[in-house]
Amino acid sequence: MELHFDAIYYRVSDLDRAIGFYRDLLGLQLARRDVVACLEIDGVTVELVPDESVGQSGGGNARLCFRVEDIRAACAELAKTGVRVGSVVEKSNGLLAAFWDPDGNEMSLWQYV
Repeated sequence: MELHFDAIYYRVSDLDRAIGFYRDLLGLQLARRDVVACLEIDGVTVELVPDESVGQSGGGNARLCFRVEDIRAACAELAKTGVRVGSVVEKSNGLLAAFWDPDGNEMSLWQYV
């Protein structure tokens, strides 16, 4: 079996709200929208799939990690807009912090050190 990357996808309860979050706040480019919305960043497709049951069973269903140059500044910028952001955690080869979209899907920020 030969595998190829297709997309990272998140189930979301409100497609319009999710598009606003990923496009307007995070800066991903909306590539297409039909039944789902496909956004892109650095050649990676993030697909938003409507699912009314999201949020009824707990947290997120995938994880997307964004590399940043200054993790503390990025966390502060997200927090300033009302996004829930976790603490910066030191790892052996970098710094990591989690943040969440409006449906509770966890994403990460990563800074190489």
